Amino acid sequence: MFDFSQLHPSLAQQLKTLGYHTSTPVQAEAIPAVLEGGDVMAGAQTGTGKTAAFALPLLHKLLTESVEQPSSPRVMVVVPTRELAQQVLDKIIAYAALTPLRCVALYGGVSIKPQVARLASGVDVIVGTPGRLLDHLYNKTFNPDQIQTLVMDEADRMLDMGFMPDIKKLLTRLPPQRQTLFFSATYPKQVMNLAYKLLSSPTHINIDAPNSAAHTVEQRVHPVDRRKKRELLSFLIGSRNLQQVLVFTKTRQSAEALVKELKLDGLVAEAIHGERTQAARNRALEGFKNGDVRVLVATDVAARGIDIPQLACVFNYELPHQLEDYVHRIGRTGRAGQNGLAISLVSLEEEGMLQAIETLLDSRISQEWISGYEPDLTAEVEHRQKRGGRGGDKRRLKKQLAKKAGFKRR
Repeated sequence: MFDFSQLHPSLAQQLKTLGYHTSTPVQAEAIPAVLEGGDVMAGAQTGTGKTAAFALPLLHKLLTESVEQPSSPRVMVVVPTRELAQQVLDKIIAYAALTPLRCVALYGGVSIKPQVARLASGVDVIVGTPGRLLDHLYNKTFNPDQIQTLVMDEADRMLDMGFMPDIKKLLTRLPPQRQTLFFSATYPKQVMNLAYKLLSSPTHINIDAPNSAAHTVEQRVHPVDRRKKRELLSFLIGSRNLQQVLVFTKTRQSAEALVKELKLDGLVAEAIHGERTQAARNRALEGFKNGDVRVLVATDVAARGIDIPQLACVFNYELPHQLEDYVHRIGRTGRAGQNGLAISLVSLEEEGMLQAIETLLDSRISQEWISGYEPDLTAEVEHRQKRGGRGGDKRRLKKQLAKKAGFKRR
């Protein structure tokens, strides 16, 4: 356990005001390691306090070190999405409220001019997405030579989103002699390769096993006929009186279509995905946070940065393309030590993905069959035959489907 009173007095006082009394496991291990100045490679789920784990010691160092050029940024935090950039910035501003330190978020989808003006006034910490950070570097709106620490937050997501070329360009413009902090909830091979290139003799911090789900999240699967998914979703929201529900889909088309159907069911719903403007995304997210929007339907790209501490439940309306995204999705609930529930509505055609997710997690996810919504095996047989799938004896095919590991009653 790390004692926050060891930090700069301005930080320690503000943390008391914010109600930070006990460090989380990732904070207890990461803060001393960051303060020592070495590289850090940390594996921790979202909602475990990892932003404070790197922000607090870095703010402490900024406050206690002498500076020759106070107008140049000394810390750069790179994140995959605009929402996460704003979330991280908001937390850093809250921690540094009693200090003279200045911070700015740099991301696309909004005018670059206010960001340029903010940089010109002098900042200590910049938080940004790879593309917009490169825009500023190309335009020479800030000097990267004074960057002392680079933080890669949610590195796995950045690689999934195809940011590797931008990241490589970004790294060539930063001082080679720097501290690098690498945070990722999952560590597939590509992420490990990047970490090995960036880090020098890092301190390894593993709060959870790689690719594991947060222990505070109860996971549940409802096998469902694919044609009744939306009906079951509305039924569960209404019958359980769920007031703040985050729902994940695979594509923006699915998100928009689902929102239209939910509105017809009388639910106040909004979609958030990469094709919506930043202003529209901000309005939808703000409405969700203040309770005006009951159901927020999101794609994986847009969901990064959604930080609702008391979010009790998330739904996987469709299982994700990437296995690791399942871990990130359910990490939106059960945050900050709170209990959460993650419900996946899984049709027969998704059974292979469900089994792959269980293999990734090295555990079985409990199932609950709801009367009236069970998968229709006969309809599935006919569907597969019509699309040119396996033919032959319907009884045999139906029996084989029923025996699929992901859907036999447990």
